[in-house]
Amino acid sequence: MMAQLRKLRSEPWIWSFVAAIGVWLVTITYTGGQGAGEILTAALSFATFSIIVGLGQMMVITTGPGNVDLSIPATITLSGVVAMKVMDTNSDLLLLGIAAALGVSFMVGVFNYALIRLLRIPPIIATLSASFLVLSTAIYLGHGIRIKPPVPLDNFATSRILGIPLAAMLVLVLSIVLAVVIKRTIYGRAVVAIGQNPRAAWLAGFNVDQTRFITYVLSALLSGVCGILLSGFSGGAALNMGEEFLLASIAVVVIGGTSVAGGRASVPGIWGAALFMYLLVTMLNTFGASAGVRLIMTGLIIITVIILAAEKNQAR
Repeated sequence: MMAQLRKLRSEPWIWSFVAAIGVWLVTITYTGGQGAGEILTAALSFATFSIIVGLGQMMVITTGPGNVDLSIPATITLSGVVAMKVMDTNSDLLLLGIAAALGVSFMVGVFNYALIRLLRIPPIIATLSASFLVLSTAIYLGHGIRIKPPVPLDNFATSRILGIPLAAMLVLVLSIVLAVVIKRTIYGRAVVAIGQNPRAAWLAGFNVDQTRFITYVLSALLSGVCGILLSGFSGGAALNMGEEFLLASIAVVVIGGTSVAGGRASVPGIWGAALFMYLLVTMLNTFGASAGVRLIMTGLIIITVIILAAEKNQAR
């Protein structure tokens, strides 16, 4: 039993859950236990979207230093806009809208990697540049009009079973599948190997370019899924719907225990980190902190956790 506890404590992702539980306990202690269940349900509902994009960002960052996808917010917006315009509140066009949104997300992933591979542009510059083009496309298509989602999408994005959001259940299945992919498939092992040493991975027979291409496309597709679900959850697509996910997609990866140097991914940590970030904001709201204080304290705490996590990763 003690050996199992020591092994659990050595897992980098466990501390994100410890932090989330600690913040939740402080909050419900302050409120006298009122709303404890509602807080957890809300945390699951809102953290779900950070988890989706965090999984994609995790795969990109795991491929090694310098790899990051800054086009996630713009891809979320574009996929949401495309989905809502194609569906046009018509339930019969639901599948077509989803396919169209995932199609443009796939194209964003291909475009990102084309800039990185063919033009030799560093990933941080390539994906940031691509984000401007993607967001401009979303603005052109959206024209500032908010189109409501079809009823089935609205119901799925907002429904709960025993207090657990349906969308969270879908993302849990997705997370399990991705964890299995990382541990049990050639692609997953290639991602980890490339993050540890690209040349050694190439000498071992892994296709480095193909693996990185798949990874950037996967990140874009997950951003597309987030855009579709977020449009259903929030009552339509908005041009600023992806803004908050630029920092969140990176923060949940690092706080969750994924190595910023590449070579180690942590799927469970994405969940703990996403819950921690939402519960932290909830705690500050409960304490009555002003908007400015909330932003400052949230930023400071997140930066501190990221620095500590990065130092621990380097020590390992």
